[in-house]
Amino acid sequence: MANKEILRVVDVFSNEKEIEKEVIFAAIEDALGIATIKRHDNRIDVRVSIDRKNGNYETFRRWLVVEDSQGLGGGMESPDTEMPVERARQINPDVSVGEHLELPMDSKEFGRIATQTAKQVIMQKVREAERRKVVEAYQDRIGELVTGIVKRVERGNVYLDLGGNVEAFVPKEEMIPREAVRNGDRLRGYLKAVRPEVRGPQLFISRTDPELLVALFRLEVPEVGENVIEIMGAARDPGVRAKVAVKSNDARLDAVGACVGMRGSRVQAVSNELAGERVDIILWNENEAQYVINAMSPAEIVSIVVDEDKHSMDVAVADENLSQAIGRGGQNVRLASELTGWELNVMSATQAEEKNEQEARNLLQSFVDQLGIEENVAEILVREGFSSVEEMAYVPAKEMLEIAEFNEHMVEDLRNRARDALLIKAIASEEKLEVVEPTQDLLDMQGMDRELAHMLARHGICNMDQLAEQSVDELMEIEGMDGGRAASLIMKARESWFAED
Repeated sequence: MANKEILRVVDVFSNEKEIEKEVIFAAIEDALGIATIKRHDNRIDVRVSIDRKNGNYETFRRWLVVEDSQGLGGGMESPDTEMPVERARQINPDVSVGEHLELPMDSKEFGRIATQTAKQVIMQKVREAERRKVVEAYQDRIGELVTGIVKRVERGNVYLDLGGNVEAFVPKEEMIPREAVRNGDRLRGYLKAVRPEVRGPQLFISRTDPELLVALFRLEVPEVGENVIEIMGAARDPGVRAKVAVKSNDARLDAVGACVGMRGSRVQAVSNELAGERVDIILWNENEAQYVINAMSPAEIVSIVVDEDKHSMDVAVADENLSQAIGRGGQNVRLASELTGWELNVMSATQAEEKNEQEARNLLQSFVDQLGIEENVAEILVREGFSSVEEMAYVPAKEMLEIAEFNEHMVEDLRNRARDALLIKAIASEEKLEVVEPTQDLLDMQGMDRELAHMLARHGICNMDQLAEQSVDELMEIEGMDGGRAASLIMKARESWFAED
């Protein structure tokens, strides 16, 4: 490769690929070094240095300086690439172990094959530099909206040209189902990941992520971009339907209306970008129940029951609106659940009434059974909103005295009954925890009977290994145990130890 040609190659690659010239020079130096090494059957180590101004290059043969405890050359594993420190210092007194000793060698002209190898190395280095440049340029843009031109479609996977020789990849599973895409189409997507792998795609785009919907509204609605309106959440059934919750930070501004736009222009622009996906814009509310009611739109809610412990809500709608509330394939309730983060159980008003009646009957019977009270008293408790024995045990007496049918004597009696019921429940729970069963090996052990095995289990000795670790004195603490039997049981349990030895 002629000197002027080297400079020309550097200029061409640097300008076309927009890569620093130093990267190209380093790639050519590596390529020339590899080609030189191949001419010597890969036995030597070589470094090539190119003058950045005139393109002249020098070639140096290199040896790694190593210790040699067996004299000059005596213990060398790779004499072609390594040199003992004693010999190296005869050439350069300042060299140390671990450094390289370099001596000039002839820079030879390369033939066609060597030149082709050099070009391959250069191209590889250039590609690596290009990929590093892409990663550096897009690493800080994860989570942003990007736009590209469809370059090719392979088995449902789409490759986008983002310009500047940058290519992005949209996996099939991140494409909107049944969306028709052709080469040359303009496509927007959500930059989900940037991966610095040596091979394969680097920029991964999603067309199905809910964040794409958020980014599109930020683009189409200036108030969202200025944070006057906040998007509090989004849920999507890609290509079919989506729900977006919005909140206004300015009481004078209608958040829903601003996102819909004049005659629906803004929301329609977002829908068109998502292959006609229908977008419901709902008003966010700090009251969780009201938020769910808004999210179930357009279905009208008759009643709603919140269960904080299960983080779920029973949502009742008019019987004739049940199918609309659930949506096709459960779509409406599923999107509302994803958006609000609550598990939603949608039912008709009739079903909700039947469920409430059944729960009231169960609660009434529970009060009768646990407190030993008459049904008419239990009915009053259920009617007044008591849902557990715990409430009656700890609710202030003055609140219960507000019930017309109750007097001080009845309130005190009910509170005492509630406390007794809780105490009995706690004792029963503790006894249940203490019941421990012996293992079969302990039950089958010679000299053991079932009653003794269960007695040992209650003392924390549930198997033969635990019995073998006991001492006679420890077993003697068990009621009815004598020293002789304790020693016999322990020795029997330890037979496996001696068998292993």
